[in-house]
Parts: sequence; C-alpha cells; structure tokens
Amino acid sequence: MESLEYGWDEARGVFVHPESTPYVAGPRPLPQSLDYLEDRQYISNMTVEGHWPTVVRLTHTWQNVVDMGGRRYMFHYYRQALNVYDITDPTARELILEKRYGPDEGEFGAAAIGYNEQLGAWILIQCFEVPRTYGQDSNKYADPTALSRLMSVPGFRGFRVYELTGPTDWKLLAEVPTGPVDPVTGIHQGSGGVDTPAYDGGRYLYISAAPDDTFINQEFATYPYTPAQLIYDMTDPRQPRLVSTWWVPGQRVDETDAYRAWSRHGNQTSWIGARVPTSVPVPLDRGGRYGYTVMGGLGLYVLDLADPTRPTVAGSLELPPSWAGIEGDVVDTSRVGTRGVVLINGGPMNEDGYEPYKEVYVVDVSDPTAPRIVSTLPRPLPPADAPYRDFIFRRGKFGPKRFGSNAHPGTPDPNLTLYSFGNAGVQMFDLTDLRAPQRVGYFVPPMTDELDNPRSYVVPTESIFVEWDRRLVWAFTTSGMYLLTSPLLGEPRPDALTLGRPS
Repeated sequence: MESLEYGWDEARGVFVHPESTPYVAGPRPLPQSLDYLEDRQYISNMTVEGHWPTVVRLTHTWQNVVDMGGRRYMFHYYRQALNVYDITDPTARELILEKRYGPDEGEFGAAAIGYNEQLGAWILIQCFEVPRTYGQDSNKYADPTALSRLMSVPGFRGFRVYELTGPTDWKLLAEVPTGPVDPVTGIHQGSGGVDTPAYDGGRYLYISAAPDDTFINQEFATYPYTPAQLIYDMTDPRQPRLVSTWWVPGQRVDETDAYRAWSRHGNQTSWIGARVPTSVPVPLDRGGRYGYTVMGGLGLYVLDLADPTRPTVAGSLELPPSWAGIEGDVVDTSRVGTRGVVLINGGPMNEDGYEPYKEVYVVDVSDPTAPRIVSTLPRPLPPADAPYRDFIFRRGKFGPKRFGSNAHPGTPDPNLTLYSFGNAGVQMFDLTDLRAPQRVGYFVPPMTDELDNPRSYVVPTESIFVEWDRRLVWAFTTSGMYLLTSPLLGEPRPDALTLGRPS
C-alpha cells in the first residue's frame, strides 16, 4: 500500500506532513478542517488565574520584566505598540503606561534589560532592523527588483542603549548602527539588530545582525539578509565596542564555494543565518566559555568563546530538513548546567499543516565538540472531546514557536518546559527522562476572532513568558492575555522577586 504524502491518514489515524514545501501565504484548508472559529478552550494540569481581553498586538509580541522598589513591572510590546504593567500582584495586573508610536516616532524595538552593577542602573537595549516583508509581492526570485527594494528601505539599523530610570522612563545613552552607512544613499548597510538582543547586565552584549550588504546569501524568498552573530563589549554602556563578528562560511556573496556546499543551497525557501543572538548560559565574565546558536537551516553551532575576539566552532549539528517554515529558530540553553542539554526548535510559517512539522529537539551538549539529538518532544494531539482529530484542522498555524526567553526570571525547572504552540495554545512537557519526554499539561484558548482583523486567528498563541521564580506563566493570545499556574510548577510565590536591585 502506498503511503500518503500529505493529509489525514485514516488507516493510521495520524496527520502526515509533506516532506518539503515552498513558503505560501494564506489558508490551505483540508476536507477535515473546521469551517468556523472554535470558541472553546481546553485545559489540563493548569489553572487560569486571570484573563485580560486585550493585547498590544495580535500574534507575536515581546515581553521583559524588571524589579524596582520592591515591585515587578512587565514590558509588553511590538514595534509601534507598548504597554507597561505593574504585575507585583499578578492577579491585579495594572496598566501604568500605554503608548502607541506614530509613523514618524520610530518604535519600541525588541529589547533586553539587565542590571549593570558598575553603573548601579538598569540598562535597556533595543534592536532595530530592516522591515521584514513576508508577502509574496516581495519575492526576490519572482521579482528581480525586490532585493534592492528591500535593502534600500530607510530607517535606523542597529541598537540603542538606555538607562532605565523608572518603569516608564528611560534615558538614551548610545545609538549604535550595526553596519556602515552607504556613501551614496545614506542608508545603513545590513539588517540591523534582528529580533531581540541578549544582555544580562554584565560585560557582553550579543546581537544577531547582517553587518553589511555582503551578507545576502539568504534562501528565504522575501528577506534580503543572512544574519551573523555579533558580540559587543558593554564595559561602558555609553560607548559599546564591537568585539567580534562570527558567521558560517557561505553567508557572504564572495564565499561561493562554501555557499554551494550547503545542503539547503538553492531551495529558495530555508531561512539562513541567525534569528536570535548567541545564548551564553554562563556569562563569560563569570567563568563561562561556550555559546550556543542556531543559524536557521544551517543548524546548531557550539561556539568556543574563551577568546571572545576570536570565536571558534567547538562543535556543530545539522538539523533534519523541514522547510518551509523556520528550521532553526531558537535555542533554550537554560538546562545546560543541570541536564547537559539544549532544546532547539523551528517555527511554522504556512497554515493548515502545509509544511513539515517543526520538531522540538533535545540535544545533548555535554560534550561541546559533539552535540547530538537524543529525542524530540511529543507532538501534541487535541483532547478526545475536540471536534477534530488533529490540531491542524483547527485552522491557522500549528507548531512550536517560543519557550519564551533565556532571560526568564528565576531558575527554570530542570525537568519541565513550556512552549507556545500556535493553535494548540500553551503546551507543557516533562523532561525527567530525556530520551522519552512526555506531554503533561496544556492550555488551549478559544480561536476568538477580532472583528477588525478577520485573519487574526492565524497564530492564536505565539508568545508566552514564564516567571520561574514566582511559578507563573503568561500567555499572549488572540483572545487576550492569560495568567496561568500549574501544580507541576509548584505553589505560586508572588512575593519572590529575584530580580530585585537597589532602585
């Protein structure tokens, strides 16, 4: 009997993902797909402690928390929209700042916040990048003018450094472009800071960026650049200093032989290069040595940063092919010290299951020279009483996106992890047996549609934030912002403000 290449396999009772697909915008419903937006929620081993019906942006947002004066504040934002909440009492979340940036005001870039002991101040770092245009009308393979058009968009590309003088007040200390200025157009070269920076308040800052216009061997059809990894010295936050730039050979236009040797070369679909910065679980200025980065379709690299001015590759791992979608998006390094593993995942881009499933890989890095996959997290299935047999049929995108951030407050549970999972909401997994992880809980919110945005259901749950110190989970969904607890996390501790510093 021939095997099904794509769709519901009734004989086996499983959904079969295609082996590879192009990036395709818009819905691709199947015969089993719902023709309505499901208004039910499903929950197991979790409790909803609070729900607020508004968010700053449907789908993906960024979150940071900071403790000042014995209170905890959350920054919740995406570019033109910023909210700041007092979440000291998490069930009584209080909005203390609501700002919307106009077309000429810039934006609130993806940020990192760390306490700088030398200055005795909270430092806020924001990344700014060239706009991402994922529409088919900007396909550089279909339109020869698209690449130059995307690269010539004006605007600041780099990062800004602020002193956070209060939860709603910050003072500019430095503005640092990540690329040179084109002498003809006056536009900064390169991508600018991609997604969020990584900064813990110490000496080093990590940013993913294409540092100039030679980094364009990008297979992804609607993005011009292939980002590298940059390290900056933040000894004086007023004058950040570039320490090093590292990339995989082949990312630059003059590295033709290396480029052609890539397994993803020529597929015109894979995201190539960094999406987020190198993660260094033990800071270099506190005795750390290794950094971990996923470079999209180029896989995982363990970087030896004993000399941060000359990063070298200790070990690498090519991930199984899974395009379309982002093949290597983020890496969770929070269990390197306790379990000797990192968790790696990509993210879905196509709707209705029209792409390979994005696994979450458990990778043994106990020997940094030989990282190896030991297991994958189980693929979530819907509850038995759901009106579909696979989350694919709930519509929109299904698959892992973010575990939140390596900068979550507190110490992550070595045996438990959580992910946002698109139309499958928040999913919780037990890592006690690294070779056989188990799904142990979930919260799947309604597929509520916003009246002014009929496509808002596409990614119902794309962002989560875990307060490990207070044993709280925040989920940001198209049906609002949820505060969650779980007995598996332990009894909530709302008074445990582990980020507390002198105000």
